[in-house]
Amino acid sequence: MSNLPSEFGDIKQKKVPHRNLLHSLYDREINGCSMAANLLKNYEGNCIGQNNEGDVVRKRIFEQLFKLKYRIKVSPEGEQLNRECSLFTENGHYAVVGSAAVIPDDMRPQFYEMYTNNEAVSPNPLFPLEDYTIHLVNLKHGAVSHYIDFKSDKIFLSHNQGIYLLNNTLAVLSVQHQVIHIYKIIRNRFCLLRKIGRFCYEDDHLLITSVYTIMNRAMYRPFRENSVNGLKHKLMIFLYKKAEGEAQKTGTQYPLRKFYQHFNQFLSLRMWKMQLLDENHILIRYAPEEVATIKIQEPNTQASFFMVYNMVTTTVLEVFENTSDDLLKVYENFCDNFRNSYANPEGFMPCSPANNIYSWESHQKFKNTIINAKFGGIMEANKRILAQLPVAAQSFTSSPYLDTYLYSYDEKWVSPMERPKVVGEYPIRFYSRESGLLSFCLYTSESKGPTLDRRRLVAFTFHPTDPFAISVQRDNFEYVVNFHIRKVYMPE
Repeated sequence: MSNLPSEFGDIKQKKVPHRNLLHSLYDREINGCSMAANLLKNYEGNCIGQNNEGDVVRKRIFEQLFKLKYRIKVSPEGEQLNRECSLFTENGHYAVVGSAAVIPDDMRPQFYEMYTNNEAVSPNPLFPLEDYTIHLVNLKHGAVSHYIDFKSDKIFLSHNQGIYLLNNTLAVLSVQHQVIHIYKIIRNRFCLLRKIGRFCYEDDHLLITSVYTIMNRAMYRPFRENSVNGLKHKLMIFLYKKAEGEAQKTGTQYPLRKFYQHFNQFLSLRMWKMQLLDENHILIRYAPEEVATIKIQEPNTQASFFMVYNMVTTTVLEVFENTSDDLLKVYENFCDNFRNSYANPEGFMPCSPANNIYSWESHQKFKNTIINAKFGGIMEANKRILAQLPVAAQSFTSSPYLDTYLYSYDEKWVSPMERPKVVGEYPIRFYSRESGLLSFCLYTSESKGPTLDRRRLVAFTFHPTDPFAISVQRDNFEYVVNFHIRKVYMPE
């Protein structure tokens, strides 16, 4: 890039009233950073804080940068939009957002509403059931075009962990009922393609009830079934055949004995996370129920399994443990396929170990640090790195200012992955890869030195091409929004 910025200015904005954000979606069109140039031309500092000197800028900067297109009422009364749940189709026509409502104590669901099949998990105070709604917002018309409800359920909406959007295919994982719902966005609607869990094919229920007519009775309860559900059955068959093949190859029955030894543990596994690899294949992470229901504080230290499943042919292609060397090699060399990364209009891709030598070096340093740690090792390193899988949808930015081919910076404070980071004591420094000189700084606060509050977190969202970023910090009990804009000195 030829026009590298010398500094990034920081403009603080107070939180938008929380009550409005709970139920409404504001669709704004960005005007471009040049619209703010005249407003900032006479300001010589690097950070416009809450002092009186910056009142004019703070009052006008938002309207200079953004133009309101729509104000959309999304969630119904009683439900709150999850601010960390939003997905966008590749063509930019639709947004998918989620809302949830706590179930009041006097309206607790019935037993068989919570346990709809024999794979359903048990709720607990850390894993309360809620009512969820997934909304489809048409950004061209500024209206909610469709929505789907999930009652008495548990879906991890934060950071898009429980929902995944690839092209026009939406996957929703119900952890409570152990079902993956697959939808297609067609003509402003969510069209259900299939449910994966108790059954795998769309007509499985019809086929089975034609033989076992007792399942058609009104009082029939799937929770009482003794059979293994469809998806778990395919997992168990694959593990058995894999053990059988290893037994024939080695000429010993040890792999089969090991399978039978852990049979009940395999049977007790529950779906925890998932992601779409493409429109036909899905990566599902199985873990013990204590992990899936958040009873364990460090879930990634527990044993878990990754299953690659073809939804069309209903076949299990492979199963890996979370210490697998093979899966780690696949992830390291093809992590862009897991991230489903797209190039931005200028051709920049999010940096990853698969496409960037500097990201690869950083990744190898991280892995070697774990291997050489006191309680580390190769298996521990594999487990820590594979904890990133499945990768949440649309969680990486393609901004050129985070391209490690162009700049060197400390990924402890900011990285292409859009996740909260600890607020640093000093500005984040970006150095030119070509010259090694300081190119610009990113200011996260007005503080000039150490802060006593070490728990403050900041989340960055970078524009895909322009020198503009938004950071959100939680300060005490409110969220503070900062705009980071290229500082330009304009002649009079």
